[in-house]
Amino acid sequence: MNLENVLPMDIEKRSFEIITEELGQLKLDPEKESIIKRVIHTSADFDYARNLRFSDHVVEDTLAVLKKGGFTIVTDTKMANVGINKTALAKLGGTAVCFMSDPDVAARAKEAHSTRAAACMEKACTLEGPVIIAVGNAPTALVRLDELIREGKIKPALVIGVPVGFVNVVQSKEIIMQSGVPYIVAVGRKGGSNVAASICNALMYKLTATKEQTNRK
Repeated sequence: MNLENVLPMDIEKRSFEIITEELGQLKLDPEKESIIKRVIHTSADFDYARNLRFSDHVVEDTLAVLKKGGFTIVTDTKMANVGINKTALAKLGGTAVCFMSDPDVAARAKEAHSTRAAACMEKACTLEGPVIIAVGNAPTALVRLDELIREGKIKPALVIGVPVGFVNVVQSKEIIMQSGVPYIVAVGRKGGSNVAASICNALMYKLTATKEQTNRK
């Protein structure tokens, strides 16, 4: 077995070269290409080249929101929150929050006989400024979010819907794609907190990346 001789600083660059090579003749929309490749880089799963869905003009519109700053990314897991690049976030004047451990969220979930993830979406309604919802774990968050959207309590600038699993995962993603808000969704069962974070990062890198930052997760 022959190992590639790659310097540590070049490993990610080489990874993206391999991704491009293995995609072969598959043509990706240039606007979405860096997002799709970053998700593949995070997951080593080439299915994302075909199962990521984007609402019309979502990348362009989201970049306009990011440029203005003052936005909040709400995640449904601490893992996704940790995975968001805080340097890029700070450069754009945004914040990232996860409400899962908040006592009021736990109390609300218990009172409503719902999940904490669903209660997190209710708390997101209290935020000021543009809100980006990044769900990588809980389909109940997307289901409750859709209800809140229809009730006029929240209008996210973007919903990243990539929960992973088996129970109501596929259905929750379909619901969000019909909710009338901008979305990036991984159809099917695949997803995860790492995927949610990578999509957030890929969008931010379009505005903040230097040559040295381009291939950071």
